[in-house]
Amino acid sequence: MTLTAPPVAEDAPAEGAARRRFIDKVFKARELAVAAVLVLMLLATQLSNTEFLSRQGITDLLLNATILVLVATGQAVVVITRNVDLSVGSVLGISAFAAGNYLQGGGSSLVAVVLAVGLGALFGALNGALVSLGKVPALVVTLGTLYIVRGIDSIWVGSRQITADSLPDGFVDFGHNGIWVVPYLALLAGAVLFCVGYYLRSYRSGREMYALGSSPEAAQLAGIPVRGRIMTAYVLCGALAGLAGALYLARFGNVDSATGSGYELTVVSAVVVGGVAFTGGSGTVYGAALGALLLTSINSVLPAIGVSSVWVTAINGILLLLAIAVDRILALRVAAVLRKQAARMRSARHA
Repeated sequence: MTLTAPPVAEDAPAEGAARRRFIDKVFKARELAVAAVLVLMLLATQLSNTEFLSRQGITDLLLNATILVLVATGQAVVVITRNVDLSVGSVLGISAFAAGNYLQGGGSSLVAVVLAVGLGALFGALNGALVSLGKVPALVVTLGTLYIVRGIDSIWVGSRQITADSLPDGFVDFGHNGIWVVPYLALLAGAVLFCVGYYLRSYRSGREMYALGSSPEAAQLAGIPVRGRIMTAYVLCGALAGLAGALYLARFGNVDSATGSGYELTVVSAVVVGGVAFTGGSGTVYGAALGALLLTSINSVLPAIGVSSVWVTAINGILLLLAIAVDRILALRVAAVLRKQAARMRSARHA
């Protein structure tokens, strides 16, 4: 008599792949919904104000979103690992001043950008070490480094202020010029966004960040270097915050001790609104970029239709709460569907 083993080994990968495809479809639909809301909002504003989507209007929309897109991209990677970085606003501010201070002394623009990125990566490494090695909750660590970096920035900057007339003309021009309606800053942010998105999807270490965010305990049992992945996420987030600081300097040409203050809350809102679950393990950097574009567009839309900009903060808060509620509902629905799929597969094996 020949015994045939049940096809568990073959069915398990298929089951895992089916679950992953289902979850991907759910969150892609979430990103498409954000994109649809953005498009409808812009079209409605254009009908109300025909100059809104002019050539200069589109350029301004992209410029306004560039800085937030960069920082949200780094924040999304950290949130995917089930952590958070509340120090990004302070890191952006001190990196912008460091780059400006160097440029005032006659330094190279490229070196100034590298200096800002390196400083941001250094603070990111500090956050990553405290979270991964010290096993301190990310919220506590990054709230502490937020105030530490802000304090260092305040002492260093003091009452000084960097203005555009003290910066190289080429550096300032890069912050305003572009190709047709697309600014150079937006092209750079788009390239960074694509590279980070490609890394998360196409490299094993990137996919392991999703596994870590889904279940840190299971990731450790599977042999994933949890500490290394958390450190990588924070260093990347800090480096992008530093790059955003240099581009902020090029865009606005004005930096003081208050630069970046409160920016972290806008970044977190953009990430969550864009479909990156705050519980980790799901969402994409492209969704975070859409969330950033939506929030910055709201800031431009309200004045265009005659509504006071003081409503921006309230609307951002409403969108954040709505996004968290949607995440919770989706999580419960996905869990229920996956349980049913698993039950059907078990029944099929025993049949």
